[in-house]
Amino acid sequence: MPSVQDPEQSAQGEAIDFVPELPLVPPVPSATHHHHHLHTHHPSKDERPHNPRQPSHTRSVDIEFFDPSGVGELRRTLSRVSTERGQAIAPSQISEVSDDTLTSEAQFDLEKCMREFVQKLDESGKKRRELGVMFKDLRVIGIGATARHQATLGSILNPLNLLKTIHETRHPALREIIGGFEGCIRPGEMLLVLGRPGSGCTTFLKALANHRDEYHSVDGDVMYDSFTPEEIEKHYRGDVQYCPEDDVHFPTLTVEETLTFAAKTRTPRARLPGETREQHVERVVDMLTTVFGLRHVRKTPVGDAAIRGVSGGEKKRVSIAETLATMCKLISWDNSTRGLDASTALEFVQALRIATDVSRQATSVSIYQAGESLYQHFDKVTIIYEGKMVYFGPADRARQYFIDMGYKPANRQTTADFLVAVTDPKGRTVREGYENRVPRTAQEFADFFKKSDISALNQEDIESYTEEFVGKEHRVSHYKESYHAEHARHTSHKSPYIISIPMQARALMLRRVQILKGTVFLRLEDATSSFFSRGGVLFFSILFAALSTMAEIPALFSQRPIVLRHSRAAMYHPFVESLALTLVDVPKMFIILVLFSIVLYFLVGLQQAAGQFFIFLLFVFSMTLIMQGWFRMLAAGFQTAAPAQTVAGLIVLVLTLYTGYSIPQPSMIGALRWITYINPLKYGFESLMVNEFHGINAECSSLVPQGPGYEGITLANQACTTVGSIPGQELVNGNRYVELSFNYSYSHLWRNFGIIWAFGIAFVATYLIFTEINTKSAGASATVVFKRGSKAHVAKQGSSDEEKIHSGATTPDQEGNASEEAKKAISDTRAMHDIFSWQHLSYVVPLPGDGTRMLLNDVSGYVAPGKLTALVGASGAGKTTLLNTLAQRVTTGVVTGDLFVSGHPLPADFQAQTGYVQQMDTHLPRATVREALLFSAKLRQPASVPLAEKEAYVDKCLKMCGLEAFGDAIVGSLGVEHRKRTTIGVELAAKPQLLLFLDEPTSGLDSQSAWAIMAFLRTLADSGQAILCTIHQPSAELFEVFDRMLLLRPGGQTVYFGDLGHHCQTLIDYFQRNGARHCGPDENPAEYILTVTGAGATARSDVDWHQVWLKSKEAEELQSELERIHSEGRSRPPPQPTYHGEFATSWLYQLGLLLHRDAQNHWRDPSFLMAKLALNTVAGLLIGFTFFKAKATLQGTQNKLFAIFMGLIPSVPLANQLQVPFIETRSVYEIRERPSRMYSWTALVTSQMLIEMPWNILGSSLFFLCWYWTVAFPTERGGYTYLMYSIITPLYYTTIGQAVASMSPNAEIAALLFSFLFSFVLTFNGVLQPFRLLGWWRWMYRLSPYTYLIEGLLGQAIGKQQITCSEPFVNMSSGYINDPDATSDCQYCAYRTTDEFLLAGFNIQFSHHWRNLGIFVAFVLFNVASVYFFTYIFRIKGMAIRHWIKKKVIRRK
Repeated sequence: MPSVQDPEQSAQGEAIDFVPELPLVPPVPSATHHHHHLHTHHPSKDERPHNPRQPSHTRSVDIEFFDPSGVGELRRTLSRVSTERGQAIAPSQISEVSDDTLTSEAQFDLEKCMREFVQKLDESGKKRRELGVMFKDLRVIGIGATARHQATLGSILNPLNLLKTIHETRHPALREIIGGFEGCIRPGEMLLVLGRPGSGCTTFLKALANHRDEYHSVDGDVMYDSFTPEEIEKHYRGDVQYCPEDDVHFPTLTVEETLTFAAKTRTPRARLPGETREQHVERVVDMLTTVFGLRHVRKTPVGDAAIRGVSGGEKKRVSIAETLATMCKLISWDNSTRGLDASTALEFVQALRIATDVSRQATSVSIYQAGESLYQHFDKVTIIYEGKMVYFGPADRARQYFIDMGYKPANRQTTADFLVAVTDPKGRTVREGYENRVPRTAQEFADFFKKSDISALNQEDIESYTEEFVGKEHRVSHYKESYHAEHARHTSHKSPYIISIPMQARALMLRRVQILKGTVFLRLEDATSSFFSRGGVLFFSILFAALSTMAEIPALFSQRPIVLRHSRAAMYHPFVESLALTLVDVPKMFIILVLFSIVLYFLVGLQQAAGQFFIFLLFVFSMTLIMQGWFRMLAAGFQTAAPAQTVAGLIVLVLTLYTGYSIPQPSMIGALRWITYINPLKYGFESLMVNEFHGINAECSSLVPQGPGYEGITLANQACTTVGSIPGQELVNGNRYVELSFNYSYSHLWRNFGIIWAFGIAFVATYLIFTEINTKSAGASATVVFKRGSKAHVAKQGSSDEEKIHSGATTPDQEGNASEEAKKAISDTRAMHDIFSWQHLSYVVPLPGDGTRMLLNDVSGYVAPGKLTALVGASGAGKTTLLNTLAQRVTTGVVTGDLFVSGHPLPADFQAQTGYVQQMDTHLPRATVREALLFSAKLRQPASVPLAEKEAYVDKCLKMCGLEAFGDAIVGSLGVEHRKRTTIGVELAAKPQLLLFLDEPTSGLDSQSAWAIMAFLRTLADSGQAILCTIHQPSAELFEVFDRMLLLRPGGQTVYFGDLGHHCQTLIDYFQRNGARHCGPDENPAEYILTVTGAGATARSDVDWHQVWLKSKEAEELQSELERIHSEGRSRPPPQPTYHGEFATSWLYQLGLLLHRDAQNHWRDPSFLMAKLALNTVAGLLIGFTFFKAKATLQGTQNKLFAIFMGLIPSVPLANQLQVPFIETRSVYEIRERPSRMYSWTALVTSQMLIEMPWNILGSSLFFLCWYWTVAFPTERGGYTYLMYSIITPLYYTTIGQAVASMSPNAEIAALLFSFLFSFVLTFNGVLQPFRLLGWWRWMYRLSPYTYLIEGLLGQAIGKQQITCSEPFVNMSSGYINDPDATSDCQYCAYRTTDEFLLAGFNIQFSHHWRNLGIFVAFVLFNVASVYFFTYIFRIKGMAIRHWIKKKVIRRK
């Protein structure tokens, strides 16, 4: 492996064996040897340069490491394939080695077979390439983030803050994130990047991977061989990649589908002779799944938090395999072992070692808590200290370099931990005699390195790399030829994508397919009375197209990170993914709409003609696709989902208002009529209307005069009241009706079709453009945020480095002072005396069918005060399951065995007397740290404790947790370490009397933060606390913090329980005494015990350690000790419950605190409140000016009717909006607060309803002010309308929205369910389909709450008024005589008063308005009851009810 070495060793460079590299994925250059070829061409011996490199002594990994049996199977497959292809090629082309390889299956060797593939590529003229990177004086400048305050509604509305924001936007603060970096990474080398959080590791890795867009500038000389960063970005982006720590995949795709897609998008045109693209993809997936041990999960979904899939370690290997399938040459991995246990983390790095050796990549990796065995796999290491490079050189010389500098490692401290510790003023130890000589600051460290021999070697390595790789035209030419040879025939050689756009579209459409793995208007009559209803049906079909496609917005944002990552890997254009999504949706949407159209069309009884049905289907289908394109375009134009959804809601309102149904185009005010011309729904609605009414000659339903005294009158003396009628004719022509009513013409039908698709093409084209240029997701907050009015305790200048996001680092002096104060505060706390124990504990859960699975098997142990007990085991061993069982937090299955507190049964309030620190830090994100702790103390400490005492104890907890400087910091902006400290503090604030449970408190932390947390827990234990915690990736020094350990193996079986002893010697002696191998003096005991007991995917053990434990004297001693503890405990009184009821405080007290917390949470979420108020205001103005100054004519009265009806539409997005905070707060309750018995669920539900109502009333009041007088409703009737619309209606949609949310698992389901249920409320209120035409559905009319709301509003606002017919209507209609003295053209109006109009058409009576108010209030009360009922059924007793139903179903089967 090329690495830095002494100058005198440079002569050895000539002796390097230049063997052809072996591709894992031909034509990826690779080798499994440790001596690597550094050229993309094959120079003669004389051409080989002399350079200061030596063969690497880095530990290699055998190719059979993950899956020996799979490798064997793959060898047989490749042997067969090689034989077949060998026959196709002349025998002379196969080397002697290959001949030997093919003579016998038993002699087959994978490496030799790969060499044969390489040889065939070479002989066929296929060129291979590799890529390294060199950088000099690398400097990254970011936008400096200042310590800022939490935004509130008040601060948003403050004009001074607006001016300040504008100034900061124009003149942002700049800050150097990293600077002074110099070095190189050659092909086949692995670089380990180490540093504390916030030091700049992520920025450095992104700079190496050429990710520059998010920074203000990247300065210095960076060369990828002979290519500049600009050339790499423009033409070769797929060869350089950055992989974030999170595994982002489509969860429903299987492992095989994920890898197949990646291989397909990067399949080169230059392949093995005779190999098709499909064969190449199949071979690549076969090799990758085999080498990385994924063959057994090929058909398993990748999964995510919600969908069960492969394990964490397997998912990490899927990410590696996917990246390798893309054939990248240089890759940066960012903290990719986060959350993995020690064995899985080691497997990950071993997999990277294989990939780097075989594929000859240049690999850089940042890792937290790197073990010694993990560290040994790297060639080089760089140490970053506050953005400065303080070491870059050989990994095996770094430890000694810092020892020679004057620092010494702690006992059994791993090299990686030691290297990070020297950058931590609190974590480093100076050797004796070096106190005044060692560097202290980051700049001093960097200056010291520049003067060192290692720096000189690094400079020589850079010069050697430059001489060998940079500015070499033949290498550039060779690289380009190799890259161009991979491009598909119809792909530009300048493109970073190697397959053509049609190929990309085909692959993406296949992936999209894999991911995807109305009777109210019943039987309309052929009469003029159905004209209005026909319009309602057609409007509903258009409205369905608009509303159903709004659900596209959240889905597009959820997949954006995956598309961005694949685009950076040059797998495909983002716009092609969008195009594939659009195309795949066409057949899916067609099937849905055919069913929708058949049901709607024929049940309603629209024109029974084949031509008109298919035109109806064509336009509904077209409009749905076009509106889908519109909303996708809208989503693609925004960085986040929230503003996109708000704008979408307003636009839907605009489009539906100006479709031409609620207010015909001739009646629109001139200032806004232009909207109809840019509204695609208008053209769709017009086409549906003219298609439906074309050919209709409907019988008039209302002829005048008629009735008593007119029995003998002839048709010649009668007239039809319907618009479009001709005096003396009984039939009304449909074409004439739509022309006079809506100004629609049948001749516009196909013109409109063309206009619609012009809109559609424009929308889709814009969507594709936006997707291509705006794929990035919005970034997160870049600093710690403090409550307004507080003084920030962090530096005023922050960093845009992603690892500094939320880091919240304090200065060394602050940390020192905080540490001393914490120790003093902890020493003042009351010690625990009771011992918690469990004996013969087993836990069995049911499986689908009649099966069961045992998760815990006869586990015994205890936790004593003053002792820190570790719960250790491989993934799947049952650690968290045991913790949840002990904490009484399991809700399914059967638990057997005994749990005791000092020999007595658990007290009734056991959960309240214990603290449980969960692995996930679940808090309300907008609360401050002090508020979170105080909330816990107020509700969990007994009510008898004075408030002042609780507040004082919270301050003490802040000191204990080292959070005093962050008391006013917003929890959601904190870094991982401080958020974990907050979670611990919340539990400590409750004053747990018995013990403290912690689930993986160090997961995701760097070694120094992990040490800080464990040191804090050690101090707590020394003060008398009893602590039991699970732990992953413990270093030796972390492991020695514990007193005892319970080791589990998969199946929940005990392997060991007992003391660790000094330097874990007691533990090590136990395993060595029972047949385990010797533990080396520098070996991590935690990794040692996991390895010897067979934990992890790769470790094996011939000893049944569970049986060894059962027969051991330690197991007997444990049972004896438990009996002693129980007998001693039973001689004392049992522990007394601290609560006299279910909770520590009264229900009203809980409600008051919850209301205060919810009010703060809302006030600190200005985007939520502004969206609510803005939606009401804009909707009020829009509807008001749409129906501006509606007149007293028949059309004006109908306009007022629709002004009120459309005013109810905003309640849908408003209800959807309030469901989000409801479900978020409920999640915090269910995950953390309910198991701790903090407060009653009824108090939570009550507070959630009460806090929303004032804001919704305020919003509706703004709507009323913008809407009521604009439409010209009478002022004297405004009081009732305000009461009904602005006070009672918000109460209704608040409670109905929360009732739906209470039975929904998440906000997306709640939104869909609410829209579906609310469509019935809007449909059956007698407006879209008048009451007289509802027929059988009148029972739904009476059940719809909006029936009474609309009757009340319409009757009060419009009733008891005169109607004056407009001139065109008077000239052709009948009703009252407009001019009694006229002798010709008898002008007759259909209605004299609005009461006649409302009663005849809509069954609305003015006199019912107070009755309607009472009924509507009853519906509100019903909704309130439903919120409680559904919460109880679905959330409180949900598991028990589901389990009962499941048992009943199984029993019937």
